[in-house]
Amino acid sequence: MASFHMITNLLFLLTIMLGASNAQLSATFYGKTCPNVSTIVSNVLQQAQGNDIWIFPKIVRLHFHDCFVHGCDASLLLNGTDGEKTTTPNLSTEGYEVIDDIKTALEKACPRVVSCADVLALAAQISVSLGGGPTWQVPLGRRDSLTAHREGTGSIPTGHESLANIATLFKSVGLDSTDLAALSGVHTFGRARCAAFMDRLYNFNNITGKTDPTLNATYANTLKQRCPKGGDTKSLIDLDEQSSLTFDNKYFSNLQNRRGLLQTDQELFSTNGAETVDIVNRFASSQSQFFSSFAKAMIKMGNLNPLTGTNGEIRLDCKKVN
Repeated sequence: MASFHMITNLLFLLTIMLGASNAQLSATFYGKTCPNVSTIVSNVLQQAQGNDIWIFPKIVRLHFHDCFVHGCDASLLLNGTDGEKTTTPNLSTEGYEVIDDIKTALEKACPRVVSCADVLALAAQISVSLGGGPTWQVPLGRRDSLTAHREGTGSIPTGHESLANIATLFKSVGLDSTDLAALSGVHTFGRARCAAFMDRLYNFNNITGKTDPTLNATYANTLKQRCPKGGDTKSLIDLDEQSSLTFDNKYFSNLQNRRGLLQTDQELFSTNGAETVDIVNRFASSQSQFFSSFAKAMIKMGNLNPLTGTNGEIRLDCKKVN
């Protein structure tokens, strides 16, 4: 069963999302106040990739983890013992220093104009595009939260959830099965720690020694070599064994071949009768359909509870309130 906190937090998101449909987000929000915002974000990201080839998926993950806790308000970025960064779902998140670099560059060009929440949304879109994925117009105009929502991090989906739970959670915030499959496709690039899937190798369904039967046997043996019992659970494994640095649709063919790394990934295809099975097949055969659906789903997710108007603030430093 999904945790009480996960359900209540996502029901909260649904309530405020219904009221957020009239929020004035616009792709041209900074047209006059910071017309070069996208170019500035892109330049910093390309420089960052020279130092860290994995930065693009890291940045996209930050946007996901921010939006799934009380909406897309940059609450994730706040430092402090009461912040979200140090909670279990966020211990493996990275890329914060690049967000700070983007914010610094924007403050030089357009002081006190671009919010940290919009930085995350734009940086995620540009990271996907630079990684080989689709481009879309990001609705902008979000403002930044005045507090973190540490208690809300239980609403961040984990790699161990059943498809039924994940689908229910997504639907509770207005995201349907196509959105779920498309957004899961972000695992076409990036890496995951052994800890995120070792139960599939050695303790599936809490049965000692059992391996997840939906996992390709050859792939399972390879993973056991990379993530041995008693080994370093922080070791990193490519989410897409074919092209983990490129945003493409190979993730879905991996699922067809029972080579999805995380349980939540493989269940999209291996759950009998699930709506997502046909969607996986469609995305595996058509990268353009995947790209189109992913862009639409990212816009929907990015619209979860934005602070607009006079709500929140425009932080000068994304790590702390003004």
